[in-house]
Amino acid sequence: MKIPKLDLDVEYTTRLCFACGEDNPIGLKLKPVYDGEKVWAEFTAGKFYQGWNKVVHGGILYTLLDEITAYAILCYGIDFGVTAKSEVRFKHLAPINEPIQISAWVTRLTKRLVETTGVLALKDNTIIAEGNSLFYVWRQSKKTILWDLDGVIADSASYHFAAWQETFAKSGIKFTWTDFTKLFGARNDFIIREVMEDKVSEEDVKAIIEAKEISFRKGIRGNVKPFPGAIKLLNTIKKGNFKMCLVSSAPRENIDLLLGELGMKEYFNCIVSGREVMESKPSPQIFLLATEKCGVQPEDCIVIEDSPLGVKAAKAAGMRCLAVTNAHSKEELAQADRTVDSLEKVDLITLIQRV
Repeated sequence: MKIPKLDLDVEYTTRLCFACGEDNPIGLKLKPVYDGEKVWAEFTAGKFYQGWNKVVHGGILYTLLDEITAYAILCYGIDFGVTAKSEVRFKHLAPINEPIQISAWVTRLTKRLVETTGVLALKDNTIIAEGNSLFYVWRQSKKTILWDLDGVIADSASYHFAAWQETFAKSGIKFTWTDFTKLFGARNDFIIREVMEDKVSEEDVKAIIEAKEISFRKGIRGNVKPFPGAIKLLNTIKKGNFKMCLVSSAPRENIDLLLGELGMKEYFNCIVSGREVMESKPSPQIFLLATEKCGVQPEDCIVIEDSPLGVKAAKAAGMRCLAVTNAHSKEELAQADRTVDSLEKVDLITLIQRV
């Protein structure tokens, strides 16, 4: 098979795709989701998609299978794949105006080829059609996910707040939850100078940081919990062979402690801590350093953040950003490309295609 020429250097968009494009007025507008094993979608064909009277056209049925199997290979880190061979077995007619359940999954993967299986079924599980397809792997995805840690993966805000309260109280400073949420996500020295209005020496800053982190690590050890949906999404991304980098303003000692407590030390291709850059978020420095470590470009990256400072840093770095309202409102995170109230609502396709 001769593969057609495509200019992959130009911006690629699926917005006019007949099967899934949002801007195609006559398209099917499929919205597939991935559960970590299979890609799923639902489609109800109206009268304009019929062949025989009140029966969905076979070409539409094949299109449904072909599209969802293409998304299945996307979830395995393949940016472009070309259909080399498809075999479809039609088993039952599909009436118009009745929901069709579509599912597909990868059955075999090599460096150059991917094999998939897809199924169409009615609501009562009657099989409409089954298909097997073979795809040539054209290009691996460059998508890289940059994760914040505190407030996104680890539910640690209350422990940080308690540690800051205790530490600032020793200097006679009342530190409120409002003060904390405004600065959560920034580096320690940035927080101290904002609270103490630069009336503190470099030596005192170091001492305050040390006292705060000793208090934090004492409180969090044995108590850290992940936010709902975080571990599942991490596992799905890892299974799909996408690069991941942990990007946190925290010192490396905190990062290692939290990852160890959560059993997540092997998830990330690289880790960047706040001490590795000169400037705190909202400066983009820490995210740009992550691209250097991962060998990718900013436009390849999607940042998952929970703080306004982190969102500003991601956008300043030229990256797309998904914000989670674990500590801040949707309005405070408005600069993000997409906002959700829980990572339980984010699947891999949503992350890499809809942020």
